[in-house]
Amino acid sequence: MTKRTFPERAQRPTINWPSVRIGLLATSGLGLLGAAVPASAELTRAGVVINNTATASFDDPTGTTTTVQSNTVSLRVDELLDVAVASANAGDVATRPGAQAEVLTYRVTNAGNGEENFRLTANGAVGGNAFTPVVVRIAIDSDGDGLYDPAKDAAYVPGTNDPLLAPESAVTVFVIANLPTGLNDAARAAISLQAQAVTGTGPAGTSFAGRGTGGGDAITGATTADRAASGYFRISAASVDVVKSATVADQYGGTAPIPGATITYKLVARTTGSGSLTNLRLGDVIPDGTSYLAESLDLDGAKLTDAVDGDAGSFAANKVSAALGTVPGGAQHVLTFKVKIN
Repeated sequence: MTKRTFPERAQRPTINWPSVRIGLLATSGLGLLGAAVPASAELTRAGVVINNTATASFDDPTGTTTTVQSNTVSLRVDELLDVAVASANAGDVATRPGAQAEVLTYRVTNAGNGEENFRLTANGAVGGNAFTPVVVRIAIDSDGDGLYDPAKDAAYVPGTNDPLLAPESAVTVFVIANLPTGLNDAARAAISLQAQAVTGTGPAGTSFAGRGTGGGDAITGATTADRAASGYFRISAASVDVVKSATVADQYGGTAPIPGATITYKLVARTTGSGSLTNLRLGDVIPDGTSYLAESLDLDGAKLTDAVDGDAGSFAANKVSAALGTVPGGAQHVLTFKVKIN
């Protein structure tokens, strides 16, 4: 008997099921995807097309492996709208009452996967503030040095130069403000800087059809594409109180203020506050009815000369004085001098 042959079976071999192997072949604009993606990998960029093709392979009875591919499924990655804002100051920025053009520094980061513009708003009327800083302007760090320079760093104009940030990149932003006068030492106030994606904001998952980078949709992420952070000013001021006292020693061993008796005047200056006083000087005019005793000046237990020279003291025009220089809050200085009752 002649054995019948079936040519079609040579084209479609019988599947040996235990030997079937199924695999996935995935390609995209980024190249072949690995088996594992590192946890620190960047976000897949908006507009990238991810192509995915499955395969099936099997061995026929002769041991020949045949592979069959599925159709390719292509997906375009949509834009994820996310933003982060943080203060870039090391801590509170120390300042003084009435200071002008004081600067707070922030970092605005595009935490999404597509190129995006961000609208900026600064607000000094923050709840809990001890005073209200007056925002003068917002500026963009144009030269990237992290230091505000009005000659180099562009003033921000909403809708005109909203920062355009690549995915996962950041820009330094400066907020310049004036402070009111009459503030107490250690008074603290915040300025809040808000950044919003120009494409749109809203609860996580809000979609903006066709408005994403690369032609897809734009979808808000966990930050709602709208975030704010505060930087703080702290008033660093100081004040001084002076207390004057006198002791009398008469020429007879007593304490009677009679002609010929010596009066020792003592000036105690105490500073308070977290700031410093610049060019602090103590002075006293020699009272009528008395005469200054030459070279009797003493500061904190150290003798001073009457001449205007290298030390802090001087006597001129019937007045004693001591130059203390810059004195921080919490300091004390004692100046004494002597006169004789005429």
